[in-house]
Amino acid sequence: MSCELALDDIVTEFLLNTCRPCPPSTSEHAVYAAVRCGMFATMYDEVDDEVEHIPLATGSVAEFCIQPILPHLGDIDLMHHFNTELAIPRGHPPPTQLPAEFHNYVKVMEIIDSHLPGYVYLELRYLLTECSDDDNYNAVKYDRGHYASNQRYGDENIHGPALLVSYESRELSTDRVFCVRCLTWLPQAADWPTRHRNYGWPDSATLDRVVSNGCDVVGVAHRQCRQHEWMGKCQWRLSFSRAEITLLNSWMKVHQIVYHMLRYFMKTERLTDCADNSEAGTLSNYHIKTLMLWACELKSTSWWTDDVNLVRMCVQLLHILAKWLDDGRCQHYFINNCNLIDNSFNVTNIRDQLMSIDETWLSTWFVDNYIPACLKLNDCPPNISRLFDNVTTSMKLRNAVSALVAWRRNSSVLDLRRTFNAVEFHIISLLYRCPLTARLCVRWMTELTKIDSCLSVYFTAVVFLHVASRSLRQGFSDELMDILATVCGQFTDIRRHPNNSTSTSVLSLYKTTKLMKVVANKSLSTMSLIEIELSKAYLYRTLRCKDSDSDSIYCLANVYLTVLYCTTGQYQTAIDHCTAVTRSQDHSQCSSNVVQGEFLPKIDDDVDNMLGLAELYQSVRTAARKQQRQP
Repeated sequence: MSCELALDDIVTEFLLNTCRPCPPSTSEHAVYAAVRCGMFATMYDEVDDEVEHIPLATGSVAEFCIQPILPHLGDIDLMHHFNTELAIPRGHPPPTQLPAEFHNYVKVMEIIDSHLPGYVYLELRYLLTECSDDDNYNAVKYDRGHYASNQRYGDENIHGPALLVSYESRELSTDRVFCVRCLTWLPQAADWPTRHRNYGWPDSATLDRVVSNGCDVVGVAHRQCRQHEWMGKCQWRLSFSRAEITLLNSWMKVHQIVYHMLRYFMKTERLTDCADNSEAGTLSNYHIKTLMLWACELKSTSWWTDDVNLVRMCVQLLHILAKWLDDGRCQHYFINNCNLIDNSFNVTNIRDQLMSIDETWLSTWFVDNYIPACLKLNDCPPNISRLFDNVTTSMKLRNAVSALVAWRRNSSVLDLRRTFNAVEFHIISLLYRCPLTARLCVRWMTELTKIDSCLSVYFTAVVFLHVASRSLRQGFSDELMDILATVCGQFTDIRRHPNNSTSTSVLSLYKTTKLMKVVANKSLSTMSLIEIELSKAYLYRTLRCKDSDSDSIYCLANVYLTVLYCTTGQYQTAIDHCTAVTRSQDHSQCSSNVVQGEFLPKIDDDVDNMLGLAELYQSVRTAARKQQRQP
């Protein structure tokens, strides 16, 4: 076997064995992304604290399902949209229902095509208002001619559509991209789901997931339009980041490794501008991603899996990219009539360089550049590094690589431990840096569950300790009550429970019934006892509300308190609340708030639930007498 072929094998063996399969949410960088998402989602708008930032981790941290020795990202990419804005395709009717993350009032903008494919304008068309009785939205039209500005940030640290946020610590910086959410698939990419595919990628299930996730519109004008007075401020770009995450997560391991190799090579050789996806006159990571997406669709499965040689694959794909540059044509993967290379690209030198690459040269390049970079990591043992000091033959190189692969394999548990330690550290430190609210709990539990459900349990335990500590010092407040109910998993619909200090008896009753529905279907346990005590606390809050003086609210709250105290065996207190109902003067309005029968205790196997207040009262008194006769 020639030395050149041996290098191919060595590079392939090294990357196949050191790039661990890793769900995007379980890497250490995903931890940082979850931290940023959790913190960013709890930021208040300076004008209206009802406006929420809904974040999404994108880019490498969300797309890669492998964990190579060398990190494949330089920063964390976050997209975020407001819960008060929505985009719809032009001519589409406004939606009547929205996901729970959206506000009760939502501005809806139509997507209007510009003269450049992939770039659009957003015209304000409707105001949606949620109806309280059926959760549907009503729409009111705006006058035409009002267009949304793409300038949501100041000028400082702006690169394309992204705002760069740096940190003083060793943590990665964050690129924040503001977008407007579109819940439907765009007509500009209408033929993408249905076009003919010879090799069945992506499959129908993946296609359905992509289309159901919709798209986004990010605030940036085309490079040629940024100096224009109006277009520079009002032009937006269609974004398929959600689709790309789904597609890249469906790749095989070999797809992910080749993509990683191409990105690392192009970046190291300074052939791409990795700062954003604006396609601004030079090659970018987005061109590499587009190359890979087309290759996955147009290459057969056997091309990727038979006689796997990662270097050969990279060389062939780089030659395809060079051909695109020569033709001046890089077709957008989703939008047919969109070319990602225009006449202003000065890529002659890059094209020639890519065409000159062969397998021998690229194999040597990875041996000379990629593997030594792996050895420079702080945790690589010195005895492993010393093996590479004298690799004068391919056999010595193979032996050194094998030792590095073995070390990498044996360190997987340690790396996982570091990831979980990082999460636990951030959870603890978060509670000291940010005021704990129900809203923050919802966001953090959402992000932590993406990494591992055990971390959400850990967060719940920390919150319980935090609430206990604050209760001892400050008393058990309504705010702490909402926090506990949230971590118990009941109140995750933030839209219906805004961040303010006001509370109504109806809202408190709503929260009580949600908790009681859970308790009614459980046997008594520590968690159900906590939920019962929370239900009692919400009912007492109901009785304290200024609008709780109606007989219907008063009676309903006392009936439910009777049931809860009966459940926990506190019969005399239950009798007191039942008596309060019987002494009420006027029950004529009680039909407006009816006791839900499934919450009432069972009498026996023949009669599931008590038939009325009298039965409940009698049952409680009977139970109380039995309790008194017991030793």
